[in-house]
Amino acid sequence: MGHAASATPGPHGAKNSETLAAGFLLGATVLALVWANSPFGGTYDTFWHTEISISIGNHGIALDLAHWVNDGLMALFFFVVGLEVKREFAMGELTDRSRASIPIVAALAGLALPALLFLLLNPSGEAATAWGVVISTDTAFLLGALAVIGPKKAARLRIFLLTLAVADDVGALAIIAFFYTDTLEIVPLILAFVGLAAIALLRRMEVWRGIGYLVVSIATWVAFYESGVHPTLAGVMIALILPVYPPRRKEVERAADLTRAFSQSPNPDYARAARLGLDQAVSVNERLMRLYQPYTAFIIVPIFALANAGVVLSGDTLRAAATSPLTWGIVVGLVLGKLIGITGAAAIFAKIKPDALAPGLTLSHIAGGAALSGIGFTISLFIVDLALDDPLLADEARVGVLAASVIAATLGWILFRIDRRVHPPRTDISHKILRPVDPKRDHIRGPVDAPLTLVEYGDFECPFCSKATGSIREVRAHFGDNVRYVFRHLPLDDYHPHARYAAHASEAAAAQGKFWELADVLFDHSDALQPDDIAEYAAALGLDIDRFEEDLRTGDYVVRVEDDELDARSSDVEGTPTFYLGRGDKNLTRHTGPYDAASLIRELEAY
Repeated sequence: MGHAASATPGPHGAKNSETLAAGFLLGATVLALVWANSPFGGTYDTFWHTEISISIGNHGIALDLAHWVNDGLMALFFFVVGLEVKREFAMGELTDRSRASIPIVAALAGLALPALLFLLLNPSGEAATAWGVVISTDTAFLLGALAVIGPKKAARLRIFLLTLAVADDVGALAIIAFFYTDTLEIVPLILAFVGLAAIALLRRMEVWRGIGYLVVSIATWVAFYESGVHPTLAGVMIALILPVYPPRRKEVERAADLTRAFSQSPNPDYARAARLGLDQAVSVNERLMRLYQPYTAFIIVPIFALANAGVVLSGDTLRAAATSPLTWGIVVGLVLGKLIGITGAAAIFAKIKPDALAPGLTLSHIAGGAALSGIGFTISLFIVDLALDDPLLADEARVGVLAASVIAATLGWILFRIDRRVHPPRTDISHKILRPVDPKRDHIRGPVDAPLTLVEYGDFECPFCSKATGSIREVRAHFGDNVRYVFRHLPLDDYHPHARYAAHASEAAAAQGKFWELADVLFDHSDALQPDDIAEYAAALGLDIDRFEEDLRTGDYVVRVEDDELDARSSDVEGTPTFYLGRGDKNLTRHTGPYDAASLIRELEAY
């Protein structure tokens, strides 16, 4: 066996970061509750209702601290949400409609059913306006809880829930925009759209310095605030305008040249040029997302929780909440609505289209994730502030959000525990191939209907995989048309820095009908897989280089490579090359031991 595989999709670092962010949010929530219910509880409201004004001449904005957090700091939170949504549509999970179809349908059901259940309990009055409280999922809490209490092999479930959360965010943002704007001032609204047009102009002019966007963004936020539209939506709309794209090759090469110049002659001018070159090579979207995500996750959202979760849990408040249709509407909507809506929609979709569920993703796992989706904390508390003016009703709603979050997390834990008991992990699961061979999807060499099948999870930069290609040629020569060879990607980033790019390049070649031609060359030159090298190989094969490089730049094949990786990780594939073999498309068995031609032939002959 060659090198051990790295967990590229959903790396441990990301999971640890999500758990830590959820921990910060939980800590801030507990602190708010302790503060509000302590002997010094009166200082909680006093502090957050302290007024702060910012004025220039005779014009200014005066808000209390709580509203500076909710209207100001949370605009940055929604800006980051907008950046993530834009990136997912441009380069991420939502680019593959077949992969995103189930989570999007489930997200829509998870928006609609909770709102319907809430309105059944609160059909009229001021409480009815709070139906938006039950629509959204707190992604930070969701992913943090999944990392702690979810199943061991949750890579597929995590991708499903991430896609669902993005679609959920889009729905929640649309609802805030259309249903929680009370009055409109036309002149400031026009100025706000002028600001958005200025952002679009900066993008068209390929301005990449963040300061230009920052100045226009602040002015646009002020215009939205004065217009009556909730100013946090300025953050979302600006984010959706900003460009997102994979690094352009010429800009990467220019950055490398500038860095090389600095290393040869270190001085301030070359240092500045190298730094600017590196910045220009990455889209504004990704630079800003990387810059602001830690601040929103570890500072802004916890401050928001500190400012909004401080409910006085007195006997009177709890008694009122226990009999309040508003509180119960929120609990029922978030806990039951999310669970039934998401799970039911996924089950119906999977029934209609049986192959829609990704390998390794089960309805029982979706049910556990759907229960966790009832943790609607951040946006739920945000909409409480928008929807309810009566402080008593607002407290009842906050109690409902807190109670629903606790119940949803507990219910998710219970469902995952039940799933582990009903479907205990199979000891042989890692020895059977997870995804059956699919001629419409897989790269197959040999007759597609050959009785014998040999599947390899490989890495173009792996020297062991390169050596294995000789064994595979001998196997194919021995069996002739009775065997087919299938290649799937497993780039090992920890060991092979160029393997992922090579995998994407092979898929770009496949779009022009030359996957195997380029794959053979890549294996033959596994020690020379720089982008320039691969471009030369592609040109020598007669590929349309402009189309090839554009396909690589836009990242259309990232999801395909990640899908193969997820299959491998879900099957405990730890290195390359890893082979599965047997008869037909399903129940292929992992090959253990040497992968020389004689060993592979001997095992295949046993079938």
